[in-house]
Amino acid sequence: MSEELMARIHELLGRYPAGKKKSALLPVLHAVQDAHDNWLSPELMAKVAGILEIKPVEVYEVVTFYTMFNRKPVAKYMFEFCRTACCNLRGGEDLLDYTCRKLGVRQGEITPDGMFGVVGVECLGACGYGPALQLGDNYYENLSEEKIDTLIEDCKQGKINLY
Repeated sequence: MSEELMARIHELLGRYPAGKKKSALLPVLHAVQDAHDNWLSPELMAKVAGILEIKPVEVYEVVTFYTMFNRKPVAKYMFEFCRTACCNLRGGEDLLDYTCRKLGVRQGEITPDGMFGVVGVECLGACGYGPALQLGDNYYENLSEEKIDTLIEDCKQGKINLY
């Protein structure tokens, strides 16, 4: 882990009471994932456990529970579609399928160039604005096929700032 990342981790740890390092697990995992191409290898998870003075299995349990953490390399642009009821009632599943067809991948796959991936995730909390997707730190709501086409083109042209 880089010096910059370690400084960030120590800054995060400083937000929690002494002796409660485990409380920083989620923000530390986000920082580590962001610094390592948006995924967490078993080695990185073990390092996080060491830093937080917890068992590696405690880190693994959290990483496998939350869909926001990736345990394998992911595409540069991950289209994360909300797959819960509100979004699906407004066509979210159809748009997920449309995006897969448009990119030539199945859900969970990455395009051969590593540029795009499509997955379904749990509720994004945009129930009144669905269908919705997350792309990096950005939310896109009230989606349509036209909006998906524009997003894909903007990604190809480097117009989307992910983080």
